[in-house]
Amino acid sequence: MQDKHLNLSAGIASVSVATVLVIAKIWALSATGSMSIAASLADSAMDLLVASGGLLAIWYASRPPDEDHTFGHTSAEDLAALGQSIFIFVSGAVIAVTSVRRMLSPTPPEMTSEAIGVGVMILSIVLTIALVLWQKHVARRTQSKVVSADSLHYLGDLVPNIGAIAALLASSAFGFDRLDSVVALGAAAILLVGALNIGKSAWDALMDRAAPQDMVDEIGDMAKHFPGIYAYHDLKTRMAGSKPFVNIHIEVNGDQTLREAHAISAGLKRAILEAYPNAEVIIHKDVAGEAD
Repeated sequence: MQDKHLNLSAGIASVSVATVLVIAKIWALSATGSMSIAASLADSAMDLLVASGGLLAIWYASRPPDEDHTFGHTSAEDLAALGQSIFIFVSGAVIAVTSVRRMLSPTPPEMTSEAIGVGVMILSIVLTIALVLWQKHVARRTQSKVVSADSLHYLGDLVPNIGAIAALLASSAFGFDRLDSVVALGAAAILLVGALNIGKSAWDALMDRAAPQDMVDEIGDMAKHFPGIYAYHDLKTRMAGSKPFVNIHIEVNGDQTLREAHAISAGLKRAILEAYPNAEVIIHKDVAGEAD
């Protein structure tokens, strides 16, 4: 329940910040005519679209299991993260192409009212930093791919926002209008690499890829050294959104009572959940030396 509230808070914060920035940048664009602000406005508009979709995905993924989805709805996070990675990749590609074209253009656009533009971009940076810090805190706690993808996108926005400020100041002081294109290329590279990483992670989860190897190793080590367990086998894991699913067979003394065998498996389950509170754990008991 706490993870649900944290993820929802990050989604609501993302939508709110994107809405404020779209409104502020529309005003700044009308005042300055700056192409760097126009590019930043387009990026913020896409942020709003992606953040709204991400919020819906977080809400849907937090719904409890039902008759049609007995394992829950957490895969919605992976679908949303995959969609976000595509949007982020396209955004990075567009920024890169636009930046190159502007660098090669013989007549870069003139900018006016640079002070208004600088003020709006500073506001954008402050709000973005605050949002990214909160999103990273939430992502560390909940392991949400949607929040991680959204955080990456906003983090990538910091570079072009700083570039826009530098371009406005360079235009005002020196008449140099191409600096923002150079910085924007760096931002595009960050977005493209990050989008590929987020997309791969979401795709792996949708294809039932195993949980991270360190998690698998730790669970195996727990089972190997847990009192009353002679051996374990068929340790299988998969990820759905931020939720790991664990399935393991343990071998116990076949001469003990069912109550005693159950106490051993229940203890192992508690140990796994203590390390991974969000996990779904199923433990099968086999007689030692007679496992299938």
